[in-house]
Amino acid sequence: MSNPNSTASVIGRAANDPKVFENKDGSKKVMLTVFVERGYTDSQGNRISDALPFEAFVRAQTTGIGPFAHVHRGDLVALGYEPRMKHYIKKGVAVFETKLEIQNISFLESRATTQARLAERVTKAEAQNQNLQAQAPTPVAAAAPAVAHASAVQDEHLPFQAA
Repeated sequence: MSNPNSTASVIGRAANDPKVFENKDGSKKVMLTVFVERGYTDSQGNRISDALPFEAFVRAQTTGIGPFAHVHRGDLVALGYEPRMKHYIKKGVAVFETKLEIQNISFLESRATTQARLAERVTKAEAQNQNLQAQAPTPVAAAAPAVAHASAVQDEHLPFQAA
């Protein structure tokens, strides 16, 4: 169990579908960016949000990518996470990176709402694809190269040919 003093939570919307990378041992690394709104507004009354990059690890024994298979762009989620400091040497220079590692995820919208949003994305993508296909120029059939006939070669008098 993790130290409860070093955990945090955020609520936000997924900026993209999760990206999954499989490790050699069969486990998976899941990368997810979430837009998290700040607790105040700017002078024009707009609420600013930050895109925070999170990562999670799914055990090899888990089928698929676990709960992350149900996360799609735009979904409202609550993430419990732990900040982690990664330290390594790159080209002789010490690099320190802060990683936000997801410990748990909660879905804050109904499945019907998220499925409707996903269906709308698919419909828009299909319409855009059809528009692009309609705008694409029709392929012009390339003119076939003229085929030389054998009779043309036989009509010539070549030096090595018997007359």
